Parts: sequence; C-alpha cells; structure tokens
Amino acid sequence: MAHTTEVTMTAEPPSGPDRPSRQGRRDRPAQPPLGRRLLRGLPPYALIAPAVIVLGVVLLWPMLQMVWNSLHSYTIRNLMPNAPAPKWNNFAHYQTLLTDPYFWSVLGKTVLICVLMVSGTIILGTLVGLLLHKLPKAFSTFVAVGMMLAWATPAISASLVFRWLFFPERGFANHVLEALPDWLVGTGWLRYNWFLDATSLFTLLVIVVIWQSFPFVAMTVLAGLKSIPSELYEAARMDGASAWRSFWAVTFPMLKPLFSLIIVLQIIWDLRVFTQLYILTGSSFANPDAYLLSYYIYQQGFNASPANFGLGSAIAVVMTALVLCVTVYYLRIMIRQGETR
Repeated sequence: MAHTTEVTMTAEPPSGPDRPSRQGRRDRPAQPPLGRRLLRGLPPYALIAPAVIVLGVVLLWPMLQMVWNSLHSYTIRNLMPNAPAPKWNNFAHYQTLLTDPYFWSVLGKTVLICVLMVSGTIILGTLVGLLLHKLPKAFSTFVAVGMMLAWATPAISASLVFRWLFFPERGFANHVLEALPDWLVGTGWLRYNWFLDATSLFTLLVIVVIWQSFPFVAMTVLAGLKSIPSELYEAARMDGASAWRSFWAVTFPMLKPLFSLIIVLQIIWDLRVFTQLYILTGSSFANPDAYLLSYYIYQQGFNASPANFGLGSAIAVVMTALVLCVTVYYLRIMIRQGETR
C-alpha cells in the first residue's frame, strides 16, 4: 500500500512597505551616543562664541547699566568717595518724562528732523544714482569716487567745514548771500548767526547730514540698477513709456526691497544724530529750542547742574526703544527677502 506524505510549507511573511524585512533592520546604521552628537555640533558655536561674548560686553552690558541707572536716583553725588548707593525711584524718571511737555516737544522735533533728513537723502541719492547710471563709465567712476570721499569724511570734519562756511562775518556762505541782490534774498546776511535760531540751525543740520549720507544711497541704487535687465526698459520704451513712467513701472518695483532697507537704515542712523548738532552749536547749548533727543540726553546726563544720570539714562532708554523698533522692522524685511529668494 502506497503511503502519501504531506509536506507542510511555512509561508514567509510578506515583505513590503507595511512590514520591513529583518535584513533591512540589521542594515540600518546605529545612532551615535548623545554626547558624541553634541560634540560634533559644538565647533560652529565655539567659533561664534568670542564674537557673542564681545558683543555682550560692549553692547548688552552698557544697555543693562543704562536701564538700571534710569530706575534709580543716580546723580554725580553718588560718584563721590564713600557716597551712598543710588536709591530705587519707582519709575519716577519715566513719570517725569511722560508728564513733561518739553520732552514731547523734543521728541516731536526729533521725529520731524529725522523725516526731513531721510526724505532728502533718499530723493537726492536716488536721483544721483540714476544720473550715474546714464553717464559714461569713466565720468561715472570719477563722480562716484568724489562722492565716496564725502561719505567717508568724519562727521566732526564735515560739521566743522559747514560751521566755517556759515560763520558770521567770516563765512563764505554769508558773503555770497550778502553779494546777491536785496530783492532776491534780503539784506543783513553778513552778520547773520545761523547757529542761534532753531530753524536755521536745523536747516544746516539737515544739509550736513544729507550731504554726508546721499553718496551711500546713490551707490546702492546704482548697484541695484546694474542688476535690472535692459530688456525691461526696452519693452517700456516700445510701449511709449516716459522716463518718469519707466521709473515707477520698472525701476521702483525691481528695487523696492532695496529702497525699504535703505530707508530703515537711514532712520536708524538719523535718529541718533548728535555729533553734527554738537559741532554746529559750538557745544554751547544756548538755545533749548534747538534740542533733539540725543542732545537732550547729553544735556541732562552731563551738562545739567547737577548732572542727572538717571534722567539722562531714561531718555536714552526711550531713544533706544525707538531705534530697536525700527531695527526689528529692518530684520523682518531681511528675513522676508531671504524667504523669497
């Protein structure tokens, strides 16, 4: 009798995305220990650590000290030997500023002068940049070098030059105005003192700052214009667009991110203008109507009698807050530009 033998076959488990094979699990590389992974990521942070420490010492510590001074009754008497420590004033300096009409007047003038300086710098720099883009290369280079020399001139030197130009009786500008017809500019310019009246002083301040700032804007705009394809302007000319229309339809949209960065940078720089105003007034501080916020900080913190370091620090904190607000907006613009690239 024949016997039949049943052979039982054991089916292998299905291999696929739902169930990876054991061989695949054995081939997967093992993760290194956590300590080793941390050591591998340490070199980049070690490289930037010295710069972070220097910035902390140079910038962060003075800012913290400024905030601490603004919250204490800190005067020159506290600097004397064996003097008592400054006392907590319960935000008294900030309450004084918020209820002081003169502080709000100085703040308003600071914002207004900043707007005038930024507007003049952007407009003049853009026009000069467009002009340099149209000029022959050799002449454009010559003009650009001359402008960069003006931009590189120290603020003290530029302010002294303008003070000499508008000095009473000996200033070149006063002699020129005196030589012009009386029906055009009036008379009495030879002895006119530009540095006593707030309006004339701020006019000179705006001129000095624009004269020093517009070369940077012009060169930046020129660099941006070099990156715009010429085909866009040719298409605009074929459509019958004028130069003014080409600027708003082609140039401005292409350079809009660049203009945003320039405007924010100029606001940050012009809000803190101090050197030019200090030199133009001859450091006399004779006219309280000619104070700007940076000027007011110096007057309260160092030139008052007695010097009030706490109140001067409180004003500095307010100005720092304004600058930080603009800086945050500037960083947001940079981040957005990085995301759109």
